[in-house]
Amino acid sequence: MTDMQKLYLVVPLAPLIGSALAGLFGRTIGRTASHCVTILGVAIAFLASCLVFRDVLAGNTFDGSLYTWAVAGDLTFNVGFLIDKLTVMMMLVVTFVSLMVHVYTIGYMHDDPGYQRFFSYISLFTFSMLMLVMSNNFVQLFFGWEAVGLVSYLLIGFWYTRPTAIYANLKAFLVNRVGDFGFLLGIGLIAAATGSLNYAEVFAKIPGLAGATIELFQGHSWQLMTVICVCLFVGAMGKSAQVPLHVWLPDSMEGPTPISALIHAATMVTAGIFMVTRMSPLFEVSETARTFVLVVGATTALFMGFLGIIQNDIKRVVAYSTLSQLGYMTVALGVSAYSAAVFHLMTHAFFKALLFLAAGSVIIGMHHDQDIRNMGGLWRRMPITWLTSLVGSLALIGFPFLSGFYSKDAIIEAVAESHIAGSSYAYFCVLLGVFVTAFYSFRMYFLVFHGKERFQSAQGHGDAHDHEHHGDAHDLHVPHESPWVVWLPLVLLALPSLAIGFFTIEPMLFGNWFESAVVVTEANDVLARVGEEFHGASAMAFHGFTALPFGLAMAGVAVAAVFYLFKPEIPAWFARTFAPIYRLLEEKYYFDRINELVFARGARLLGSGFWKVGDQAVIDGVLVNGTANTVGGIARLVRLVQTGHLYQYAFVVIIGVVILLMGWGRHF
Repeated sequence: MTDMQKLYLVVPLAPLIGSALAGLFGRTIGRTASHCVTILGVAIAFLASCLVFRDVLAGNTFDGSLYTWAVAGDLTFNVGFLIDKLTVMMMLVVTFVSLMVHVYTIGYMHDDPGYQRFFSYISLFTFSMLMLVMSNNFVQLFFGWEAVGLVSYLLIGFWYTRPTAIYANLKAFLVNRVGDFGFLLGIGLIAAATGSLNYAEVFAKIPGLAGATIELFQGHSWQLMTVICVCLFVGAMGKSAQVPLHVWLPDSMEGPTPISALIHAATMVTAGIFMVTRMSPLFEVSETARTFVLVVGATTALFMGFLGIIQNDIKRVVAYSTLSQLGYMTVALGVSAYSAAVFHLMTHAFFKALLFLAAGSVIIGMHHDQDIRNMGGLWRRMPITWLTSLVGSLALIGFPFLSGFYSKDAIIEAVAESHIAGSSYAYFCVLLGVFVTAFYSFRMYFLVFHGKERFQSAQGHGDAHDHEHHGDAHDLHVPHESPWVVWLPLVLLALPSLAIGFFTIEPMLFGNWFESAVVVTEANDVLARVGEEFHGASAMAFHGFTALPFGLAMAGVAVAAVFYLFKPEIPAWFARTFAPIYRLLEEKYYFDRINELVFARGARLLGSGFWKVGDQAVIDGVLVNGTANTVGGIARLVRLVQTGHLYQYAFVVIIGVVILLMGWGRHF
């Protein structure tokens, strides 16, 4: 094993060791030592990722196995790494955001009794995510995929004494199992079709499978690659929260705010985007699968944005924003703009983690009141949180020169250049989504930081559901800026939110950054056509001031200012006038109600049927009790002739002998 291969191992193992130390020995070593070992582990992983990044920039890549776990027939299950520019980009994002969250957690979870356990969990998540993005085979990919799901379950239900938290983590677990079932089917089809689970070997055999079909129903054949890609994308729909498997993500806000930034904004929910990008050689074969991806992503981008308009919990506003932005990334995948999808993944990771952590800072300053209607005027009292929130909000709406502008506008332009079925619908959704995003983002921003101060009259009247577990909803203190361990990560995340798009758009989208990691056929290469009009990051930003998306974004900001700063009676009028639409949004398009009535109740009825018919009637009634009753009946019959009188036994023997003789005599 070379020194560089050892460095590859350090990246995931350092957070794992920190997690084990904090989890197993946290009570022994104490709170300070627990956060020190976990932060050190993630810091080592980040520094090692930087060294790997420098090595990859020098032209060195790696694709190989480090350990053979098992062999089953012709299939070999390996632990191995694929290190290329796509991988190192994800490694840097995961480790940097995780490091910021670890530091932030010192201040946010300071008084929580589960302090050591929380640090153990988030470090374990970092290990799991790194194993996912560094994998070179489907087995390790699935291991990381399920591991991040498991840790997400633990973190969403971190405050396990709260019924709402338990409901939320169970909901996340079950919904993701639906997606994972499809994902596992896709992997199984790949193994059956190619005889391998290694990426390179599978991709090499894809051209020969382009025309292969599979009969799903008698007389109905489907293109094999379409079925494989749809199954894989169903997994991405669960993990990356696409309609209709999105319902778990807003409820996951029941967990502490740091995990909202780490898992549900920056890393875990983007695992599906990364997976589809890595599987681009498969998806390029099937236009049908890409159309499915495109329509699902466009629907998620627009309709989840609408839900963000009516949310009053500060974390849920940002959560629905995450759903919408994941839709934008999925739209990019559908039009074969894979580089634009992961570029937006990267920029979004920074500014969305910033917004979540800023929301947490506001929650601390408000003494754990999360209702934005109880805030207002906080910019004077929390200047650092206010300024960093402004940076994050501007990046989210795509203000020129900020990182979100470059990635979001690239996606919109790519959709405009695409002619795949569904692209017109997707273009409408992503354009209207710009206005919607700007409106709900600055609705939250204005209600929280500007206007009159409403927290004095709201104190003592909050809804217990809207407060973090470890806070006191009735604390009558004035809001204040958070401690430095909370605001320092905000500042460090604000820097890439401002500038990283400007410096990386050209190599990542119009250079050869992802040349070996992403496969796009010439006919589908929409980014190449967009690149013909690209004349540098500065020119793109200046042109952005005259483009339609900028006008829509500024219109959204202006409408939010009018509604929530100058004419607050207008939103109330809209709610009354369009009550059915408002009700539809409040009920979240009735997805939860449908799931409860159809799937949950159906599962309960099915379970009740299995219990009464299968368990009680068949197993207990027939197999267990029935067997015992049959033996008992036979025993009762036999007991009639077991009297204990010798003369009766002799009489029976004589009768038997006579019958035998009569039967034997017939043969003569």
